[in-house]
Amino acid sequence: MNILYGVPGEGMGHATRSKVIISYLNKNHNVKVVSSNRAYDFLNSNFPNCVYKINGLNFVYKDGGVEKLKTLQTVLKKSPHDLFENFKIFKKIHNEFKPDIIITDFETSVYIYGKYLKIPVIDIDNIQVISRCELDIEIPKSEKFNYELAKTICKYRVPDCDYYLLSTFFDAKITKDKSCFIRPILRDNIINAKTKNNNHIIVYQTSSSQLNMLNTLNNIKNENFIIYGYNIDETHDNCTFRKFSEDKFVEELATAKAVISNGGYSLLSESVYLQKPICSFPVKNQFEQYMNASYIEKLNYGVRLKTFNSDDIKSFISNIEFYKENISKYKQEGNAVTFNKLDEKINLF
Repeated sequence: MNILYGVPGEGMGHATRSKVIISYLNKNHNVKVVSSNRAYDFLNSNFPNCVYKINGLNFVYKDGGVEKLKTLQTVLKKSPHDLFENFKIFKKIHNEFKPDIIITDFETSVYIYGKYLKIPVIDIDNIQVISRCELDIEIPKSEKFNYELAKTICKYRVPDCDYYLLSTFFDAKITKDKSCFIRPILRDNIINAKTKNNNHIIVYQTSSSQLNMLNTLNNIKNENFIIYGYNIDETHDNCTFRKFSEDKFVEELATAKAVISNGGYSLLSESVYLQKPICSFPVKNQFEQYMNASYIEKLNYGVRLKTFNSDDIKSFISNIEFYKENISKYKQEGNAVTFNKLDEKINLF
């Protein structure tokens, strides 16, 4: 079967989990991929001559949050030339490949291509939980607008797919049909990682605009922080910055005693699988991150910070054993159940 797989270019979580599924599908199917930005570079290096480059979306960050207006402006500035170039790419795909089924990880252009040509479309992502489930977390007034905006984006970005596989580390009540849960999609090196609890805490920051990071962590004495996300190799007192290396990052994550991160789904789900307590400070104005961090706190796997400050981080560290006891109850057998569910849905079409 010919499968065309769409992956957004914003953030690397979509790309890393899509790599896992594409590698699995390649065993029995012929798979081509469309993507953009950093995700295109990553996927093209792993699947050479199988990835088509399209024009995608970029978020704009400031002070650790998403600038909604500036992000909207970047979308509106997309030139007709960019859209025309995407059209040419999909025309080329249709002439060369003729997919039997579309799989999208919340990527819109491949979804539109599939729906226009009446090709079955399966969506695999964690974000659709927002619009297809009843969330049993508190949504304060300050998050209401972000919640409604996120639901609207989910509703219109990939609507009316033939099926939705909702990837989560938590449970919620599904309120829409053609939907089911799957566990988080894990990289092989996460599944095979040898876990220990050494005396360091992994810090991962995807937005380098979090300006008070270093001063805050330097105020927490007797703790060692290994920080990824700034693309530098430097040491400042108890903070060691690392340039990104996938193997080194997984090794240090698997041997950390805890994790400090924003609310990005991929790292949170990998940390839950490795049973590492989590201190999450979600990126402002991204409701999905608020949701993920809130479920971490609801499940007593860690805490959601309202502000990034040393006192609350110290409190989290003092309660690590409590969070460790709770997170140790999480069970997942790699990707086997997820792959079986995916095969089952593909075979429907």
